[in-house]
Amino acid sequence: MTIQTRPLGSPDTAATAAAIHRNALGSAQKRLWQAAIGTMAPDAEAKLPQNPDMEKLDLDTLLELSGQATQPRPMAAILHSPEFRDIDLRSLEASQPEAPGAATLDPARLGANARHAPALERAAERTGIPATALAAIVNAEAAKDSAGQWNVYSRNSRSSAAGLGQFLSRTWEGMAETRGTWLNQTAQAKGWLDRSGQVRTAARAELLQLRYNATASIETTADYARVNLKTLQRSGVPTGEDPSAVARTAYLAHHLGAGDAIRYLKTGLTDERASMLLRAQIGGGRASQAIARTGDASAAHRAWLDNYVGTRVRPERFA
Repeated sequence: MTIQTRPLGSPDTAATAAAIHRNALGSAQKRLWQAAIGTMAPDAEAKLPQNPDMEKLDLDTLLELSGQATQPRPMAAILHSPEFRDIDLRSLEASQPEAPGAATLDPARLGANARHAPALERAAERTGIPATALAAIVNAEAAKDSAGQWNVYSRNSRSSAAGLGQFLSRTWEGMAETRGTWLNQTAQAKGWLDRSGQVRTAARAELLQLRYNATASIETTADYARVNLKTLQRSGVPTGEDPSAVARTAYLAHHLGAGDAIRYLKTGLTDERASMLLRAQIGGGRASQAIARTGDASAAHRAWLDNYVGTRVRPERFA
């Protein structure tokens, strides 16, 4: 009997090795994210790698700069899918988990941003997203002055991201076309939508200008988080129940988009995509060093991003 063998490094062998490697990372990736959203035991969390690179996270901008602006973002595709075109988000209100303790917003802890407390609390009551979680997301997104005051006119000069929630133009339009959102109801009342529920061309500029309205931005941040969290939950991804977990998971999805967030939390991003994001975020040289240390671009990107989200998105600071 002749036994057929394939040389080491053949396509089939390489594919099998890659699959084994990816599966082996699954458990570690899950543990890393549990630590990032605060659902891991302290002794286990202490063993996880840390990354000191803490620049401003702006993956929406990175996707545009990397030449993907002509491609639909995962979240935009979801917002325009039949599933979400036909859903009324008001029907999701009852399914939101009760958020304990730290969900109670202390306006005094907002400091220079205390004037936004009523808007945060109204959005939280309407959507079920904890007010402290919303404050943490906005605090991580918006530009600030020397006193720490959120700049309602925040604008990224390298992309279309604008407002307290740093929404790209097409994502903002998608939220306006998603039934049951605050922005959809506002757009309907102002006559900005046509009979099919799409944004009228003549109304586009006025709709996008609304991103600079603090209330509109906060309300839409809450709705966007709700859509993202619901999408992750339907895909079997745990999103957490306490405000810290909710805020960090929502913030992750806000930047990666629901599609990439699901892949990130389930199996990890591909090395190619993770490398592109990491290099664009912290620079090619430092990214190469991080990848060399771990031997894996996906793991290097994860270590940086989990660390960033876990450090910067802190709802307890506003409780």
